[in-house]
Amino acid sequence: MRTMMYWNSGGWIWMIFMSLLWIVLIGLIVWAVVRLTQQPSRHDDARGGGPAPRETPEEIADRRFASGEIDADTYTAIHERLARRRASQHR
Repeated sequence: MRTMMYWNSGGWIWMIFMSLLWIVLIGLIVWAVVRLTQQPSRHDDARGGGPAPRETPEEIADRRFASGEIDADTYTAIHERLARRRASQHR
């Protein structure tokens, strides 16, 4: 008899509410853990909210030389070619 009174007095509403509350709480915890453990992207490092600044051709050549993608002769040729191009643009 007492069980029927419990269900008829709206107790089932509280059970549903508490279940939904726990689901939302666990979902927020999972979201926070995922958000905090993600690696920041290059866009996040810009700090200005806009796109990240582009590398200059010289910076690209420097990075490629430092990583071993190109040799010293190619590196020197790239910098000479960029210097000539820059000089011809300023005339």
